[in-house]
Amino acid sequence: MKKLSIFYSLLTALLLSISFTSCSDDDENTIIPEPEPEPVPEVTYHYDLTVTAGNHGGMSKDKSHITLGVASLSDANATLSFEGTGAEITDYTMECIYDNKYIYQVPVSNDRFSKLLFKDNKMQVVQEQKFVKNTYKARNYTHTWLKDNTLLIMATDGEHKKVIWTKLNAEDMTIIAEGELTITVAEDYNVLTTSGIVAYRKSDNKLFYFYYNKKETSGSNKSTNEPFFRIAVINPETMAVEQEIINKEAAQTTASAYGELLQQTVFFDENDNLYISCFNSVSKKNIGCLPRIKNGEFDFEAGYNAFPEAKGKLLTVQYLGNGKVLAYSGDAEAGTSIGSVAYYYSIINVNTKSSTRLAYNGAEIGLSSGSFSQRSAFNSKENKVYFGVNTETEQCIYIYNVATGAVTKGSNIAAGYYFDQIRILED
Repeated sequence: MKKLSIFYSLLTALLLSISFTSCSDDDENTIIPEPEPEPVPEVTYHYDLTVTAGNHGGMSKDKSHITLGVASLSDANATLSFEGTGAEITDYTMECIYDNKYIYQVPVSNDRFSKLLFKDNKMQVVQEQKFVKNTYKARNYTHTWLKDNTLLIMATDGEHKKVIWTKLNAEDMTIIAEGELTITVAEDYNVLTTSGIVAYRKSDNKLFYFYYNKKETSGSNKSTNEPFFRIAVINPETMAVEQEIINKEAAQTTASAYGELLQQTVFFDENDNLYISCFNSVSKKNIGCLPRIKNGEFDFEAGYNAFPEAKGKLLTVQYLGNGKVLAYSGDAEAGTSIGSVAYYYSIINVNTKSSTRLAYNGAEIGLSSGSFSQRSAFNSKENKVYFGVNTETEQCIYIYNVATGAVTKGSNIAAGYYFDQIRILED
């Protein structure tokens, strides 16, 4: 009996062990559902179109402009009217810094930095910062974005004898730091160019400031520029000038008087190579060029010009990826004033250094009037570019599909207004 008792005890223990093991296996094999990911809010966009009445704007200090926000520019049957719908802007200028949803600028009061929001066709003040040490004028400064949402503003001072800078926290517009560079006017010249152009290269944390010296004659609007502009390489942390190079590829940069406030003139490709819109005097005409500073270098690549087919000034450049650039440039033979019907769009390939003029339905899109300002907006979400024209027969928006190369017709712009600018912003 004792042996049977021991046997039953062992059997019971074994069964209990199997039972617990099975439970343990069940626990290990139980699938615990993953928590549902937080929904990512969809980013929506709208377009701000700016026009002037009577004639073209752009650097027009005595003219107000009208801005209209629209959700879409794709309807070829729609005509965008600004009367009673757009907002007439008088206290702020067309020359702005755009980033995501906000607008930054020095307003016409010339006493502060403003962070603005154009919403429901009204200009709203988000934050403002009065000047402290350095003072700037509306339209006459350059800028770039640094790390940690820092906005860098640069320009020459009131006498154009030195270069001043201010770093702003773009979140609340407080001044982080300000000062002046060690750059001075070169011998045989008496002033520096008004604003210059500044760009930030992320890969090695370097600033590039493009500027030149001028000799102005008292009582005259005429000036003599040095033959080639200069490249100052700057440490963005200390704002110390580490190198100063006189380039040999181009005489002047586009928009050196007013930075990139009206139009985009600088871009970096996927390899962090820097390109900048420039021009040279050829047979007494200003002819554009697109030189390059390769990643890791500080001067332009000798002999490189991505746009050798230029017929006049290269005014705006927008990088679309994979070596493609949308360019807006002029034909010097057709005219060089803002109102000249002399400007056209091309796609530049920076790898092959070739360009193709944009066409619609098999025919090149006609020459436009209006030289200054950003007349195109790249919607990277759609991979499409919206660009405006003021030809002799139409004033409208066209749409370029970056992937296919196809051009389609977009919305029309009402008669009586001169199209000057288009920007894309987040809602």
